[in-house]
Amino acid sequence: MTSVLNDSPFVRACRGQDVPHTPVWFMRQAGRSLPEYRKIRAGVGMLESCRRPDLVTEITLQPVRRHNVDAAVLFSDIVVPLEAAGVDLDIVAGTGPVIAEPIRTAAGLDRLRPITADDVSFVAESVRQLVGELGGTPLIGFAGAPFTLASYLIEGGPSRTYTRTKAMMYGEPELWHALLGRLAEITLTFLRTQIDAGVSAVQLFDSWAGALSEADYREFVLPHSARVLGSLAGAGVPRIHFGVGTGVLLGAIGEAGADVVGVDWRTPLDRATTLIGPERPVQGNLDPAVLFAPWEVVEREARRVLEQGRAAPGHVFNLGHGVLPDTNPDMLTRLVELVHTASAR
Repeated sequence: MTSVLNDSPFVRACRGQDVPHTPVWFMRQAGRSLPEYRKIRAGVGMLESCRRPDLVTEITLQPVRRHNVDAAVLFSDIVVPLEAAGVDLDIVAGTGPVIAEPIRTAAGLDRLRPITADDVSFVAESVRQLVGELGGTPLIGFAGAPFTLASYLIEGGPSRTYTRTKAMMYGEPELWHALLGRLAEITLTFLRTQIDAGVSAVQLFDSWAGALSEADYREFVLPHSARVLGSLAGAGVPRIHFGVGTGVLLGAIGEAGADVVGVDWRTPLDRATTLIGPERPVQGNLDPAVLFAPWEVVEREARRVLEQGRAAPGHVFNLGHGVLPDTNPDMLTRLVELVHTASAR
């Protein structure tokens, strides 16, 4: 089965190899846009959903059945390993992760313990179940990058300005690097657990890195993301790295060591390829809001993304961020069919 998965269009595209068609999957494809997801999640909290392998398996499979995407993505959340590390947190509907006691001092850092595979054994069980169910469809595992996790831990929840995060970064650089170093190790353990259980690729989400200048990214963030990605170089699975609002950072992100760089909708893929480096495949990058336009607009924009993706040695079609909750699922299904047909070699 490993050879079948390695020969799948998704894995081949991640490795810059020839493919029968451009593979496609969507960030947040297993989520609120699907009525079957809302039904199965009714009355079950997000973190509890992530801890139940039966629920994780069903939710992860839903978009594969409905949309015929080329890869499944594990249903989980980037804060799952933080809870395993002893952080008191909750995922509040309409808000996001909320941290009961933010980490803003060395004493706070001491509360953040390393994790082991046993701490997230429910994730490994979910992956094993899914690999058995998916057959020849690859499964993507994921984790939050150290900077994005740190921003939640320091701010206490989502932020627009990242004031406290940057205050620590600039004012207490030793504490900052100690925190991100700890988070890098937690992230590594979380990803290795998924790889050991059978995922075919992993994605590192640095969702909020776009809040930084390139100079600050290089000094305060890049070494820790590179530590995670570099430590997985011999794991045998493609590594994807993605951030939002990172157009000015793409050159530096390309240096972090991922095999594939995800690009949000703001930067055309052909331009992104010149910034990242011509040797790396790209992933992206249709604006999620385009899916609310008439079909002729969706088709035009999807064909544009496919054409611009040809500049890279490999292209995985995706949105430039996650599927929005009110998206019509039928539009996603139709988009997958279009990508497959329009890109057929």
